Amino acid sequence: MALETYNQKRRFDQTPEPKGKVERGKQYRFVVQKHLASHLHYDFRLEMDGVLKSWAVPKGPSLNPGDKRLAMQVEDHPVSYFHFEGKIPEGNYGAGTVMVWDTGTWEPLGDEHTMLEKGDLKFLLSGAKLKGEFVLARMRSRRPGSKGTEWLLIKKKDDAMQPGFNIDKLDYSVLTDRSLSEITSDEGSAEWESNRKSAVRKGAEWLFADEKKDRTSTVGKKTAGSTIKARSAKSKAKKGTAAKTTSAIRKPRKTSSTRKKSRRAA
Repeated sequence: MALETYNQKRRFDQTPEPKGKVERGKQYRFVVQKHLASHLHYDFRLEMDGVLKSWAVPKGPSLNPGDKRLAMQVEDHPVSYFHFEGKIPEGNYGAGTVMVWDTGTWEPLGDEHTMLEKGDLKFLLSGAKLKGEFVLARMRSRRPGSKGTEWLLIKKKDDAMQPGFNIDKLDYSVLTDRSLSEITSDEGSAEWESNRKSAVRKGAEWLFADEKKDRTSTVGKKTAGSTIKARSAKSKAKKGTAAKTTSAIRKPRKTSSTRKKSRRAA
């Protein structure tokens, strides 16, 4: 994908995002940016031919060879986008928080152009978190509405593999050591604006269906729990009020006239 698509999505007279242009020279760097937008995902980018070839990975990369991570290929990004970390304001394309989750160098295990074209890109990563051999394999079967951009990111079996790998335990930036929530709450975090609103691409809604279902279920459980607690508290309050009322009926307060009659009787 060329940088025309990237440029068309942005108004550079209104945003500090870098304008897309092909960089000269040949380097092999990679970056993984954790991106909390409308849905949490990880942007996996490989520097190639002066641009960043990019894939959106909903569940993030894994060091477990048993995990086959879905990776949706998106438009190329400029190399100057490489180490952006900060916040994209609400109302803009990709609004949310971006963290540089990992970065380093990559080495193609063969001719990168041939492998990319065939849909079987094998490479070696040397990052702070990701190491060893990986493959990006284009999926042959397509879902309804697919544009053929679905790939799988898979870790190869080698000394760097980690069965039982848990990406949630690595919620920190390799640049600033901040968590995603810390970057979000940091008023000093970099910001930029874009002219496109954040939205799930048409035909790709299924990527996040399970996540949405889980979140709805969790919210429902919390709401139900809160309702039950509220009803219980209300019921206790009513019982307490009723008890006080009953007590007041059984033991009437002595009025001044009553106290006078008692004194006369005495």
